[in-house]
Amino acid sequence: MVAIETPDPSHVQFRLKAPWPDFLTFYTGASGAGWIVPKKYVEKVGDEGFKKAPVGAGPYKFVSFTPGVELVLEANDQYWRKPPHIKRLVFKVIHDEATRLAALKRGEVDIVYSVRGELAEEIQRTPALTLKPTVIQAPFWLYFPDQWDAKSPWHDQRVRLAASFAIDRPTINQALTLGFSKVTGSIIPNNFEFFWQPPPPVFAPADAKKLLTDAGYPNGFDAGDYYCDASYANLAEVVLNNLQAIGIRAQLRPLERAAFFKAYADKKLKNIIQGASGAFGNAATRLEAFVITDGTYVYGSYPGLDGLFREQAADMDYKRREATLHKIQQLVQEKVVYAPIWQLAFINGVGPRVGESGLGLIAGHAYSAPYEDVTLKVK
Repeated sequence: MVAIETPDPSHVQFRLKAPWPDFLTFYTGASGAGWIVPKKYVEKVGDEGFKKAPVGAGPYKFVSFTPGVELVLEANDQYWRKPPHIKRLVFKVIHDEATRLAALKRGEVDIVYSVRGELAEEIQRTPALTLKPTVIQAPFWLYFPDQWDAKSPWHDQRVRLAASFAIDRPTINQALTLGFSKVTGSIIPNNFEFFWQPPPPVFAPADAKKLLTDAGYPNGFDAGDYYCDASYANLAEVVLNNLQAIGIRAQLRPLERAAFFKAYADKKLKNIIQGASGAFGNAATRLEAFVITDGTYVYGSYPGLDGLFREQAADMDYKRREATLHKIQQLVQEKVVYAPIWQLAFINGVGPRVGESGLGLIAGHAYSAPYEDVTLKVK
């Protein structure tokens, strides 16, 4: 960055040292860098004071926050887009899915997020409730961080491919998200700019066993720990059963979300990682974090990938850049760096008072939004 200038009250100019085609994508969506906050207020109360009583430019004003319990907001009637329909929003933390559903059925809450499997089917069966699935930009995958260790079974590409062949994605999708998730062969969301469409993943346990035999593991092997975000341990349990069926034996190690992602980023996990990302961006920003050397969640890379990424990063020709990013994604798929599982459908429930839930209004977004568009039914 050379300079940030404000030529008039309604414009900001960023002067960069070199071409960066993804600057706006990164600044506005793929990070939290683009938050607009009142400078004088932040200078007055400091960072800690701002965390306790934030002030922004959105459709709702901060009222109170009890960590781990609830957040309360009230409408900003002067919001530039339009005054919000609902004057007060209360966000409650309810960790257990069954408890969330019970609260929805009793009318204690109006919208619940992430209710899966049999509980989601119960929403479908309950006349007063509405099931509202939203497919989000959050692919899930298996990552093999030891694949660059020549002593590890995962170093053999046939073993990684066997693990991918073992996963019965359609059955898992039907059981956990009622078939609404998108089975995918990529860690890049299909709605991202520069997405390359890979071949569909294959469920072929017999072929998986043959691959293991060819790789020198006719009886399978002990794969150690399988790490995951505890919120998605139910997915991990099913995938573990699939791996077990072809002889890859592992132990589930669910971690609380913050601890999981910290350990993932700190390169402390081994064996098998069930990863995911719901960050906004494009194919380049996702590859930078999960494929390219020095990426936050990258444990190793392969020849050619880093060079291709540097090549596209400063390329101002859209079509040429797209072709390069497609080539990177193709190489990642061919090397079986990951075994993608699905692009998650968030299965949500809506109560009888709600007019417009806001779910799905922003493509790829998991939650109700924009908040000013959420409505209750007129009595």
